[in-house]
Amino acid sequence: MKKRTIGLAVAVCFVAVAVSFAGNPNMGTWKLNEAKSTIPSMGPKNNTVVYEAAGDKVKVTVDGVDGSGKPTHNEWTGKFDGKDYPLMGDPAADTRSYKKIDDRTAELTNKKGGKVTATGRIVISPDGKSRTVTVSATDADGKKVKSTAVYDKQ
Repeated sequence: MKKRTIGLAVAVCFVAVAVSFAGNPNMGTWKLNEAKSTIPSMGPKNNTVVYEAAGDKVKVTVDGVDGSGKPTHNEWTGKFDGKDYPLMGDPAADTRSYKKIDDRTAELTNKKGGKVTATGRIVISPDGKSRTVTVSATDADGKKVKSTAVYDKQ
């Protein structure tokens, strides 16, 4: 009887996690729509962003190119709770936090050595087919840089 109760409890937990991720409009694969985006000419471009469940967390995988056209790849796994989680593969940041504002809006903060290097806002369209990411960052030369990237859901 005990095993059956534990098994049922585990199954309920898995269903609850699946349902919570299903309600997250960020989940899935997003492709950059360059025609609708405003990215500085020598700025990095995140061509593909994938959000997927990773246990009770979200894994975000980003593939793109840097300002000189070289391929980039970074990965973050964490929760949308405003806390810093490790960011792997981004030379400008070693942690990232996401904070859910409402069902279609989140804020992000990148840090390097505890110092904020970029902040942004992610807004999912009402139909869930596109998302706009507005970022303010400081480049390697200390200059402020702004970009707006629009992504289409795949």
